Amino acid sequence: MSSTNRDWTVLRMLEWATDYFEKKKIPDPRHSIEWLLAYVLDIKRLDLYLKFDRPLGRKELDQLRKLVKRRAAHEPLQYIVGHTDFMNCRIDVNPSVLIPRIETEQLVEHLLERTSDRRNTPINLLDIGTGSGCIPISIKKENPGWNCCGVDISSEALKVAAQNSVSNDVEVNFFEGDLFNLDDHKKINEIPWDIIISNPPYIHPDEKPEINKQVLNYEPSEALFVDDPMSVYKSILSFSKKQNAGLFLECNDKTAEEVKCKAEELFGSVELLKDLDKNPRFIVAI
Repeated sequence: MSSTNRDWTVLRMLEWATDYFEKKKIPDPRHSIEWLLAYVLDIKRLDLYLKFDRPLGRKELDQLRKLVKRRAAHEPLQYIVGHTDFMNCRIDVNPSVLIPRIETEQLVEHLLERTSDRRNTPINLLDIGTGSGCIPISIKKENPGWNCCGVDISSEALKVAAQNSVSNDVEVNFFEGDLFNLDDHKKINEIPWDIIISNPPYIHPDEKPEINKQVLNYEPSEALFVDDPMSVYKSILSFSKKQNAGLFLECNDKTAEEVKCKAEELFGSVELLKDLDKNPRFIVAI
């Protein structure tokens, strides 16, 4: 991409970068350059198709060149532009937090659907392993009367979550704490929790060869991998049962059936729901 070439237009950039990203084996190459170009031009992605002939200026090309280089190294788009969309919220992200997934949106949707008759009921909700805070923030947006909180072991993640709460204009409280020691967390145990929700670390390190390198090389490993995934689930299940709280839990599809069996030992009603790809993914336990 020569900065001296005066013939760079939106269309030419889309075509060139799509081909370049394909050669670099970047997932969704066309989507990648659309996202970066829309970010640089400060427009919506769909509006690019109304501006095919728009020439790109020197400053725009200089900025875009740096972003294209980062994406070509398989850095996630969300980290490059600094944010992503989750439900009805714009969530800032950086390498200290996991990038929110569509499966986690589905988890939140299940919760909102099943609690639609309780929107005006005072509810205390705790998100375990909150990361960017996307779960409690999006739920608080839909249910302003609820007391939504999040807990995470990472102080850096909690800084991001707190900022996301402010930028989305909702009040969500965040606590620093270890999901394995929630029973000893004084502040958390001062609140009687009605609902607990969690997308915890649940990938065994042996699964790393199956993980896309843009995830493996850039996203926080502590938010993804754990040596004993069932120990994570057991801790969350046990704490939820002690709280007599309803539980909404995202699972690794490889261990979801085992988690369901463990949940059935503690809860009277347990459902295992599938994600959009028909994989067993979510536990709802009451």
